[in-house]
Amino acid sequence: MAKAFYRLHKFLRRTQCLLFFLTAAYLMAGSLLLLQRSRLVMQQGSRGGPRLEEPRRAGGPGVPRGSGVPQQPGVPRGSGVPQEPGVPQEPAPRWLLKRNSELRRLRRRWLHRVGGEQEPPPAAAPKAGKSSAEHKGTYMGCFTHDSGERTLRGAVFYDLRKMTVAHCQEACAERAYSYAGLAQGAECYCGNSLPAAAAPGRECSSECRGQRGSECGGIGRVSVYSAQPRPPAGAGRNVIYRGCFRAPENLTDTFPASLTQPNLTVEMCSEFCSKKEFPLAAIRGRQCLCGFPTRRFPLRDGADGRRCSNGSAAGGHYCRVYQTPVQDTRCTDRKFLTTKSKVFVALSSFPGAGNTWARHLIEHATGYYTGSYYFDGALYNKGFKGEKDHWRSRRTICVKTHESGRTEIEMFDSAILLIRNPYKSLVAEFNRKYAGHLGYATERTWQGKEWPAFVRSYAAWWASHALQWLRFGKRLLVVHYEQLQQSLLPTLRAVLRFLNATASEERLLCVESNRDGSFKRPGHGRPFQPFTQDMQRLINQYILTVDEALRARNFSGLPREYVPR
Repeated sequence: MAKAFYRLHKFLRRTQCLLFFLTAAYLMAGSLLLLQRSRLVMQQGSRGGPRLEEPRRAGGPGVPRGSGVPQQPGVPRGSGVPQEPGVPQEPAPRWLLKRNSELRRLRRRWLHRVGGEQEPPPAAAPKAGKSSAEHKGTYMGCFTHDSGERTLRGAVFYDLRKMTVAHCQEACAERAYSYAGLAQGAECYCGNSLPAAAAPGRECSSECRGQRGSECGGIGRVSVYSAQPRPPAGAGRNVIYRGCFRAPENLTDTFPASLTQPNLTVEMCSEFCSKKEFPLAAIRGRQCLCGFPTRRFPLRDGADGRRCSNGSAAGGHYCRVYQTPVQDTRCTDRKFLTTKSKVFVALSSFPGAGNTWARHLIEHATGYYTGSYYFDGALYNKGFKGEKDHWRSRRTICVKTHESGRTEIEMFDSAILLIRNPYKSLVAEFNRKYAGHLGYATERTWQGKEWPAFVRSYAAWWASHALQWLRFGKRLLVVHYEQLQQSLLPTLRAVLRFLNATASEERLLCVESNRDGSFKRPGHGRPFQPFTQDMQRLINQYILTVDEALRARNFSGLPREYVPR
């Protein structure tokens, strides 16, 4: 028995040693193969070999046509990486040419995945007056970029990670601008005239964050490309009818630019005013007028639409007003506070109650960024630069939060408590959770188990959020979402007084003109009522509880329309 056990032990020791040596040999062979392939790739890169390029979408790079909001380009999974045309290549070794093309594509894909988001060395920068293969339009050159007095005043969006020239060009073309300017690798600006002061090309050395080898300006410098604006028929799709208004007495002060032409159409007038960079286009008979909302023409008291028929409008008393794709730039400049705020203010709300919209209004009215307890890259890319700032830096005028714990509440000196109808808040947050800031949840999601469970948990959160802030908040201003919708400027002025901030009348009119911002969902969403009777009984009880708590703190109660009747 002992002899058999000894033989078995001896055999296992030999097998263990054999497996060890085989494993070591396998690892050494694999390492040598990887080193050989890496050296080959480095040699190809030094010779100007094939580059890895972000694939283009069908219909052009960057933002899809017909979309009013610029979107980030994505790289489809499992797709091969195309070679860039127009780059000279030396012939590869003969043994490499004999390899199967699929194996070469798999190797490039593996190297691209291992390298993360890094791309090969940059190619030569495009020269002025020559078309580039990576994007449409012409590179116009490098220009000075003063943040105070910009020629390209239409700041469209920011993208910290994936800004490309095509991205910016498409966004500016959708807004009827002729030029797209990129600064500091991630900022996109639009305009219809070139900046006056040119700069040496070497000063626009920043590369676009999502496109190696492209010029995206620098500090105080902007790289300008032509944007190839849409044809007149396309511009008409983005024109919004504002209503019929009585024409002001002094047309020159209100409408600095005008055009008189027979057979004038809305598309023709909008195109003319867009080139002049005015957000309003007014038609009075055969006359096209371009301008901004002013104290004399605030677009608040509309007239009966029948007064703007062709016969009545020809008399000169009334005009039809349209919003052009060009944004009102009188309130788009924003910055961080120059000195730290002495009062730490929270902008608190339940998710889906319009916190992002309120931030948009506050930033454009005050000219200062708002902060956030969280970090949302999508919001940062839309221009909310306070997202990347630490929420306790006190460099922002107020800080967004959805927290409702006593510790988090007592960190703030005062707070704006934004409350919205829970029925609308629950629907909005459910859409955001399952479809993003601008989308709608699918029919299957609404009909599944997610919606009932969501209502049970989030309805209680809606009530507890308001109750906790009413209980532990030191100094509160209660603002209802519906108040902002119905009486924007009076409610916004109350918010500014609470923040100890001021805003000029011109800036407030600009806010009213740009009231929606970039996060309004298109359409009306679900046409039917998603709340069952049990859900309504539960939510209505929470509404009554919050209403009583508000009145106990000497605030006005919830609006009557919160409870469906």
